Amino acid sequence: MCGIVGIVGKEQVNQSIYDALIVLQHRGQDAAGIMTIENNMFNLRKDNGLVRDVFHTRHMKRLSGKMGIGHCRYPTAGSSSSAEAQPFYVNSPFGIAFAHNGNLTNSHELQDEVFRIARRHINTTSDSELLLNIFAHALHETAALTLHPDEIFTAVEKVHKKIRGAYAVVAAIIGQGMVAFRDPHGIRPLVLGKRTTAFGDEYMVASESVALDAVGFKFIRDVAPGEAVYVTEEGELFTKQCAKNAVCNPCIFEFVYFARPDSFIDGVSVYASRVNMGRKLGEKIKREWAHLDIDVVIPIPETSMDVALQIANTLNLPYRQGFVKNRYIGRTFIMPGQKMRRKSVRRKLNAISSEFKGKNVLLVDDSIVRGTTSEQIIEMARESGANKVYFASAAPEIRFPNVYGIDMPSANELIAYGREIEQICECIKADGLIFQDIQDLVDAVKEENANIPRFETSVFDGDYVTGDIDQEYLESIDKARGESAKGTPRFQAELSNLEMHNIDN
Repeated sequence: MCGIVGIVGKEQVNQSIYDALIVLQHRGQDAAGIMTIENNMFNLRKDNGLVRDVFHTRHMKRLSGKMGIGHCRYPTAGSSSSAEAQPFYVNSPFGIAFAHNGNLTNSHELQDEVFRIARRHINTTSDSELLLNIFAHALHETAALTLHPDEIFTAVEKVHKKIRGAYAVVAAIIGQGMVAFRDPHGIRPLVLGKRTTAFGDEYMVASESVALDAVGFKFIRDVAPGEAVYVTEEGELFTKQCAKNAVCNPCIFEFVYFARPDSFIDGVSVYASRVNMGRKLGEKIKREWAHLDIDVVIPIPETSMDVALQIANTLNLPYRQGFVKNRYIGRTFIMPGQKMRRKSVRRKLNAISSEFKGKNVLLVDDSIVRGTTSEQIIEMARESGANKVYFASAAPEIRFPNVYGIDMPSANELIAYGREIEQICECIKADGLIFQDIQDLVDAVKEENANIPRFETSVFDGDYVTGDIDQEYLESIDKARGESAKGTPRFQAELSNLEMHNIDN
């Protein structure tokens, strides 16, 4: 999961791109990068780390130009090396800077094709670099020195025909303009915005609408699945649907916890969808768990707070903030070994004992991935004096790997894999465990936009919307991951990183 942004402006865009990345930081905290274009030259700064740490005044001064793109990275395919920080670029044709959010599912066969047919070398293990070279080769085949919008769109059509998976892309082409496009299933989000200045209209694309808000751009609409957007250097906007049979199947995890609550994705208010999740889950508890003697509802900060408040309202129970989050602790995933990560959870969260002592509490989280964090938080509640600790998840059981940009490819690492709910409850040492029903989750989001025909829900039901994922594929990526990263601190901790996402942010 990553954040992308691109701007074609009438004035310098470096500050606006930086500000947009700051509000998209929740989508990726591993690395950040900005590339601008001025005088037909790329200006690039990228490195591992948070946006605020990667860019200093000296870097911002070098990032001059009225067109540029930015990226914040959450590692999925590939390693965490700074060499894989984005944007990437290629010199031919024209010079293309490129940033990508998502994950390709046919990358192995594409790598061979790129070498054999295009004679292009891929220097990293990132499928984003692979996607860049496929796009670059498609543009090269146009043989035009000055690109017309139709030639841009033809290149995007070729890309759609070759690649599978999830991708939202922004690219800046020297001497031409900015291109953005989205996969035909619309799995990963992309929005288009506009800002009118005294010098003319400026256009922006970003992963979430909140990035537009942050820099004063007006939301125009979501980029449609399969659609391409092209903005020339002069600020002319062109759009075209570049895929046949495109359909909107957004990843439902965007609404569960990845996206910010103040964003709108595919016509859905993320905040409203989470309120609906809380109401649905509260109704289930009232209907099926009325025997539970719950005294208070307490969220695990902070993505689940809106859900927990609505559960409390539905059950007519008190809602309390039982945990305080320390915002100044580094990310837990870099901690080597389970013992250090356990200590880091304690440093990130501290319980308010008075809210637990002598009470039967219902803890609410957005999801349960590996279960390690959930177990530790339940333990903290008991140590603070809770009589009983029940646990509710706004998402159903995560039983299957994700292949579209969320870094949890190994089913064996998932606590719900091969276990019934009672067994999961025993593993995390709760007195009761309630999961959201998958249909209720879908309905909660669809309430905000009934026109979405289907959501990408593969981690819950194993039904992959691209139709190209089978058990052999899942086993192959699991094997490849183990061979390349087994035993490293990152491999040991990546899923704890995902599970800690809402605590980290």
